[in-house]
Amino acid sequence: MGTQVTEHGTSNLRVVMFPWLAYGHISPFLYVAKKLADRGFLIYLCSTPINLKSTIKKIPEKYADSIHLIELHIPELPELPPHYHTTNGLPPHLNHTLQKALKMSKPNLSKILKNLKPDLMIYDVLQQWAERVANEQSIPAVRLLTFGAAVFSYFCNLVKKPGVEFPFPDIYLRKIEQVKLGEMLEKSAKDQDPDDEERLVDEYKQIALICTSRTIEAKYIDFLLELSNLKVVPVGPPVQDLITNDADDMELIDWLGSKDENSTVFVSFGSEYFLSKEDMEEVALGLELSNVNFVWVARFPKGEEQNLEDALPKGFLERIGERGRVLDKFAPQLRILNHTSTGGFISHCGWNSVMESIHFGVPIVAMPMHLDQPMNARLIVELGVAVEIVRDDDGKIHREEIAKTLKDVITERIGENLRAKMRDISMNLNSISGEEMDAAAHELIQFCKINTN
Repeated sequence: MGTQVTEHGTSNLRVVMFPWLAYGHISPFLYVAKKLADRGFLIYLCSTPINLKSTIKKIPEKYADSIHLIELHIPELPELPPHYHTTNGLPPHLNHTLQKALKMSKPNLSKILKNLKPDLMIYDVLQQWAERVANEQSIPAVRLLTFGAAVFSYFCNLVKKPGVEFPFPDIYLRKIEQVKLGEMLEKSAKDQDPDDEERLVDEYKQIALICTSRTIEAKYIDFLLELSNLKVVPVGPPVQDLITNDADDMELIDWLGSKDENSTVFVSFGSEYFLSKEDMEEVALGLELSNVNFVWVARFPKGEEQNLEDALPKGFLERIGERGRVLDKFAPQLRILNHTSTGGFISHCGWNSVMESIHFGVPIVAMPMHLDQPMNARLIVELGVAVEIVRDDDGKIHREEIAKTLKDVITERIGENLRAKMRDISMNLNSISGEEMDAAAHELIQFCKINTN
């Protein structure tokens, strides 16, 4: 195989990248793929045909020779036809079936590795079994974590030091969130096979790339190093390139352009999380009471699409008039966050959305739902760039609190302070991101040298 390193520190390392089948995982993998390709790496991004179909549109022409898309065919189970070989639009009860089907594709993955003979595999931390598939062919493998260090260190502490309190009090779970997490951990423990378990190799420190930066999570990265046998290497926030020439978005961008600076709030809960009918009503009436301008992406699960008129409170669209736009389709999130009229972002606090908001300097109104989102929300509150809409003991949100929080962020001093803090962090992140990626590329080259000699 033989890795060459040029005098500029770039490399012709051949790397297979293998993300979990969710857009929220493929997107950061693609970000890292581009950054490594910029440093001379040759990338093979491996996923199912349905995922690659939407990924190809996001790869600029300049990467035609350095990022190749490799189709992984997974078994077609009766309840899992090819259009369900992705989490996008997958009915939640089939999530475990999709994980099982992906694992059944081990022989296909093995065949791909035999044909490509890469120097390295970068796999998703959710697919621990992939490391064995690579190692069987003497291919070194490192994991990529598509979430932050605060969350990962919280979970590591929970597993490795049961009963020992997490040492950073700003990161915590509320009662209702603890219950949800307990149920989820119990279920995932039942579903685990022996090859899902982490392999701890004492001779060398295994590398974990992580989609964050020391600028925002230094103490959590350091705590992770203490807790585990992993060398945790930040690759920076996974923010995709801004595409500004899409004619489909022009009407919305023109509408935003008619609003005052920082006067508009963007409302979106990601591509795979959906509000309950109750939450949707409270968000709508909170937006109405607040009197601020807004762009709201109100999406529904596939197969449960509704007419917006029916899903929203009666008369809502007429009452808000030109003050708001409600979309039931994809919205150009990066263009909206980058727009000078956008002064706040109501978000579920998925890690990619949090990173994008910080990158563009837009304060967050946090409305986390589950998984890593509550802890991401606490982290950005700790950083001084967000305020959280706190659910009551029954897990409900209230329109009055939403309205007051929005007014504070858009029209009051609180918002100005959040924006100033955001700008500082954003500048620091942008100034260090190249260095962090250079260091990560260097670590990968060294890791391959050590593990192929």
